[in-house]
Amino acid sequence: MTPSDSLTIRDFRPDDAGAVVAAHRAGREHLVLSAEALVWLNAQPSPEEHFRTFVAELAGEVIGAVRCGVVLGTTTEGVGYANGSVLPAFRRRGAATALLSAAERHLAGHGVAELHTWMDDEPASLAFATARGYRLGRTMQFAGRDLALPLPPAPVLPPGVELRPASDWADDPHPLFLVEADAVLDEPGSEVPMDAYEYEDWLRADWTRPDRDRALSVVAVVDGVPAAFSMAQTDGVDRYWSAFTACRRDFRGRGLTKPAKLESLRLAALAGYRYAYTSNDTTNGPMLAINRWLGYERCAGERKAIKRLNPASAQGI
Repeated sequence: MTPSDSLTIRDFRPDDAGAVVAAHRAGREHLVLSAEALVWLNAQPSPEEHFRTFVAELAGEVIGAVRCGVVLGTTTEGVGYANGSVLPAFRRRGAATALLSAAERHLAGHGVAELHTWMDDEPASLAFATARGYRLGRTMQFAGRDLALPLPPAPVLPPGVELRPASDWADDPHPLFLVEADAVLDEPGSEVPMDAYEYEDWLRADWTRPDRDRALSVVAVVDGVPAAFSMAQTDGVDRYWSAFTACRRDFRGRGLTKPAKLESLRLAALAGYRYAYTSNDTTNGPMLAINRWLGYERCAGERKAIKRLNPASAQGI
């Protein structure tokens, strides 16, 4: 390998976005991410999150990247995340190891003692993680459906319930934040309790995403109060992603999430989106059942991998 062909790990630049998205989605059509959203993610100031994207460059070509940061919204200190990918043709050349190592050093330097990452649930990826000191944890299931195929008939809404687009709360989305902040308190499988979710962080990281489609996101309202929703993200072309389907705990058992998610899919199909994807913890029986009813079929899986870091010995990249 000549010096010009050597692997370089550097910070993300906006003109990397297309190549990074290509690496992220290579062989993973269920992952919906646009270049616009990636640029936006890297432009959001968040001193507490210390978000950073590293890219791997070989012979002038971006071949992979990792996005990493400190987990916010929890009283548990010292937890971070790092998720990345390398183009299939350039795997097993050290790029993934170098990217993950860069993320580990960066986050350890900001006090992270426990790093969480998602690995494809297949032997090579899991072996990669365990060989680098990660222990394997819970599993996540991805499912997809063709929106050109018929959707099930809509169930009759309970008395006092109406479905409205999330765009109705564009001027004041706080009532929708309350739904999410309550629902995440007992999200199935979560290793880190999301017990300190802040409205400003939600606005910055979720509500204002450029790929969040508020017109396709549907809210179930009970007697005028938002009680459940199905939030949608899209790639702006043909792919739709169920970002989060949630119900406030005191409204559960009333059949609210099923019609909200169905209506969101119906609107997505009318808007011209062709493929819909969603994911669930494999222990989340109620949502897995709803997704089967909606016509989703399993298409992939991920496995959580967790590693202890030593912040005291961290050195910057």
